[in-house]
Parts: sequence; C-alpha cells; structure tokens
Amino acid sequence: MIQQTPMEAKLTALFEPAIRGRGYRLVCVRMVNEGQGPTLQIMAENPQTRKLGVDECAVISRELSTLLEVEDPIKSAYRLEISSPGIDRPLVNMQDFADFSGFEAKIEINPPQNGQKRFRGRIKGAGDGLITVETDQGPVALPFASVCKAKLVMTEELIKNTGKQTN
Repeated sequence: MIQQTPMEAKLTALFEPAIRGRGYRLVCVRMVNEGQGPTLQIMAENPQTRKLGVDECAVISRELSTLLEVEDPIKSAYRLEISSPGIDRPLVNMQDFADFSGFEAKIEINPPQNGQKRFRGRIKGAGDGLITVETDQGPVALPFASVCKAKLVMTEELIKNTGKQTN
C-alpha cells in the first residue's frame, strides 16, 4: 500500500472490512485540507468493473457514516467524500501497477532516487518490490516502498482500454 499518514492508516483499517463486506474494494483513504476545511476522501470500486456508481457510493457513504459516528476517530469537523477512482486512478499497490502495465503514469517517491522525486513514463512491470517505468531518460526501477503518490495519466489509449474493461 502507498505511504499513508497514521490517521489514514487507522481509517483504512476501520473501513476496509465494511467495504469488503459490501462486495467492493477499498482503493484509498485520504485526508485532504483544500480550502473548505478537512475532507475525508474514500475511493472504492467494484472489483469486477473497477468502477463505482452513484448508488454504490451512497451505500458506502451510509455504511461509513455510521461507522464514523460510532468510532469517532476524527475529532474535528470534516466532509466525507466517496467516489470511484476514475479513469486516471491512483495506483496504490503492486497489483495496480501490474494491472496497468503498458500505460502512462506519474509517480512520486521519497526518498529521491539520484536526486529525482517525480517520474513520468510507461509502466513496464511490477514485481519483487520494484516498479519499472520507461521514461524519456530511459528505464528506471523504483522501489515500491518509496512510492508516495502514483496515478495513471489520462491518454486516448487508457480511455479506449477502460471502455473495453466494462463492456
């Protein structure tokens, strides 16, 4: 799993069984503070379609709202946001990198590798704790454990492929 804050890890552990129990897969949990105060962002998907519809978001929202009321893990006010990961989805585990091999991604790591923190290129493979990416400067092998943030880049090829997955 991509690096998380202690609060995000705690919330992931709290939410994952409830979401899995409904037949969905938890993609990621993020606490963000963008202007209007803290927002708890939860991305989930149907494992078969890799999407999540509005009705499915509502089911998850009701389930997690109840959990949040009972457990009360966040002491300040916040907004709850449930969504599908979307086409240009975050990549959060090794399986995501393997599944989307051949597609373009943006990856941020910490600590930097040879002075570089951000990489953009075509995912060539994932295994043995490494993600191989073909960049403009050539292939690089990035340790998965150092990935802070990663997401697919919206391309025509990705859009076409996403349409095929769900038809």
